[in-house]
Amino acid sequence: MTTLPSSRGARQQRHRLIVDHVLARGDATVAELAELTGVSLMTVHRDIAELADRGILRKYHGGVSAQPSMVFESSSDFRLHAHTDEKRALARAALPFVAPGMSVMLDDSTSALALARLLPEVGPLTVVTNYRLIAEELREAESIRLICVGGEYSRTHDSWIGLPAMDMISGISVDLSVLSTSAMTAGMTFHQEQEIVSIKRATRQAGARSVLLMDHSKVGRRALHRLESVDSFDHVLLTGPVDEELVREMRELTDVRVIEMNE
Repeated sequence: MTTLPSSRGARQQRHRLIVDHVLARGDATVAELAELTGVSLMTVHRDIAELADRGILRKYHGGVSAQPSMVFESSSDFRLHAHTDEKRALARAALPFVAPGMSVMLDDSTSALALARLLPEVGPLTVVTNYRLIAEELREAESIRLICVGGEYSRTHDSWIGLPAMDMISGISVDLSVLSTSAMTAGMTFHQEQEIVSIKRATRQAGARSVLLMDHSKVGRRALHRLESVDSFDHVLLTGPVDEELVREMRELTDVRVIEMNE
């Protein structure tokens, strides 16, 4: 059992412990989480109610689940905890596409956030983004000229979206666009929200070249809305393992690189 103090200062620690536990197992009971965190059942009920309200976990009678839903997959808080090793590997593989003096647009994906954390070592760069966490990451980096896309703030995505964001992105031209999305097949990429599809299309189109970052959990799946065909992207970086036949079909369309994860 992990004992964490129940003060407000420890609440975020408990939330992270709960989310990591549920993500690793798929679901958990309230009693299990109380044992894990060392706090009362009532405190755990409050914690999971808050996490469910934020769209990070899905609450059911007696416990919580990490099974994806439309809101669940969109939540920035959820995505920050999912497949973190894969996202770091994708970021390292994408870094060679960035050279000093370039302009780079990063979407509101946590894969792009992983890349943003590496960019100060490349600079000088101009970075454009609509994702608050990327702006926070780079705001004090002296080698980065930071341009933030404004618009309607989405608490779910922790980014700026809507028509003002679309207008601003559409008026910008960069050397490289880097983005990710929810799902892809051999020939098409997808996202579960139409408004986000529009922002991501504009982001991809703003770049003279584009790189798509996808961890293996997103490959071979579909979501509600079509985003862009795979051949719209100049480079696709995937973490393995992925189906070899699917990769072969993708490579007939564009440059596909598979990053194998160490066991």
